[in-house]
Amino acid sequence: MAAKSISELFNVKDQVVVVTGGGGVLCGAMAECLGRNGVKVAVLDLRDDAAQTVAGQVTAAGGEAIAVACNVLERDSLEAARRTVLDAFGRIDTLINGAGGNNPKATCSMEWLTPERFATPGEDTSFFDLDPSGVSFVFALNFVGTLLPSQVFGEPMAAAGAGTIVNVSSMNAFTPLTKIAAYSAAKAAVSNFTQWLAVHLAPVGIRVNALAPGFFLTDQNRFLLVDKATGQATARGQKIIDHTPMGRYGQPEELLGALLWLMSPAASFVTGTVVPIDGGFAAYSGV
Repeated sequence: MAAKSISELFNVKDQVVVVTGGGGVLCGAMAECLGRNGVKVAVLDLRDDAAQTVAGQVTAAGGEAIAVACNVLERDSLEAARRTVLDAFGRIDTLINGAGGNNPKATCSMEWLTPERFATPGEDTSFFDLDPSGVSFVFALNFVGTLLPSQVFGEPMAAAGAGTIVNVSSMNAFTPLTKIAAYSAAKAAVSNFTQWLAVHLAPVGIRVNALAPGFFLTDQNRFLLVDKATGQATARGQKIIDHTPMGRYGQPEELLGALLWLMSPAASFVTGTVVPIDGGFAAYSGV
């Protein structure tokens, strides 16, 4: 095989990319970057206004994008979105499964359960107080919301014999965090599913990998990490900063290098991987 230049290895121009959760903070940054660099982007989001905003930013910068309102938990909605994308762009090259998030109903306020919780019951919530509906919602949004789009958008890629799926897992999948049992477990399912699907689809030319972001401020975690009244870090937020060797949260743009690599010919023999992007959080023991 002839050696390729760096620009050829990392070339993603003219790809057609579907981004679920594309109206959010992290995936919105992905969609904008891709669209500004010659990728045709379908921005999918449950919130049509959010999808329209991101798509509008891409087109205003000279890129090509469409906004599609879509519910990743409803197959009919996904299939309608697929028709819209194929009508607009003719094919699908890459799927980014970015829809996901946490929910307060699936979150404990206590990091550890103590005997005092039973002696003097109060407003603090532990594992025993988790709302099953909140837990089910978090599992559905993160895991089923990755599986269903992979079925719907992966099928035309499989039929064409080429494609890439990039899931969004989390560092919580490697080491679960206190308070968010459902989210950590759901992201662990996404990582495991990434490996399973990579094996299953390898014979039809589809690579499947995942990004595992560390701590980035998003609409889903802000309530845990930033005090609404003061705008300052909560005790939990400060603990995260103190345990991140780089001493800060990640910026959405810092996910883009790994994303472009996984989408590009440079990663042609890479499948079934989960790539940590965490500022060194997982490498630090706290000592």
